[in-house]
Amino acid sequence: MRPAQFLAVAVAALSLASGPALADDSSKDWSKVVIGTEGAYPPFNFLSASGELQGFDVDIAKALCTEMKVECTFVTQNWDGIIPALQNGNFDAIVASMSITPEREEQIAFSNKYYQTPPAIAVPKDSTITAATKEALAGKAIGAQTGTTHSQAAEALFPDSDVKIYPTAEEYKLDIGNGRVDAVMDDVVVLTEWVKSPDGACCKILGTLPADPVIYGRGVGVGLRKGDDKLKKLFDDAIVAIRSNGTYKTIQDKYFDFDVYGK
Repeated sequence: MRPAQFLAVAVAALSLASGPALADDSSKDWSKVVIGTEGAYPPFNFLSASGELQGFDVDIAKALCTEMKVECTFVTQNWDGIIPALQNGNFDAIVASMSITPEREEQIAFSNKYYQTPPAIAVPKDSTITAATKEALAGKAIGAQTGTTHSQAAEALFPDSDVKIYPTAEEYKLDIGNGRVDAVMDDVVVLTEWVKSPDGACCKILGTLPADPVIYGRGVGVGLRKGDDKLKKLFDDAIVAIRSNGTYKTIQDKYFDFDVYGK
């Protein structure tokens, strides 16, 4: 769920205007698909201690590939460069908890959504902040990951706060644990899983926030190059299939005790 990178993306898009980003894939054999993900956003995508990619995004991607009857491989890519890397052909699809926003849709295409969860605020357990409101957080430092819808929403919703941005979620978690920020903002699932873990024992969920559709778009989808319409249809049809045949619920129940698909 991640727009500070968009200036760079826009430049990249201009340079690729006649390249693969706009190519027609109708004659392409999609028997093999390379999927890009961040690998640093638990529980959605992360690397295990042994270096194996795991998480909800990864399991969903594998299920979609099985349904599409294609051979998929995964590569990791830092979040700030993930859209340019897709456009440059480093991989064919992004499955990395990327929200479908109008700003991103100017650069790339998306499948239909495969989940939608609200943002939340977490604070230290001994915090005197009592509500996730503009007034309660005025003058406070709020951490969020750069280039995400959450950092954009934090700046829009909390204009009187000091919004500090970090390259990864792990870095803002370290800073709130060390008292360098007063609160952090991210997906409710990400923060809930974190505060339940030993690493997140410092903190608690203060509350959830409404997901402004202007910022958060219409859910999280698979990111694709514009023009790859055949691949988009494969993903769209596969999302419908795993939702109807029970595969989606099996994966969801492995990670969550509620419906993450949303309305």
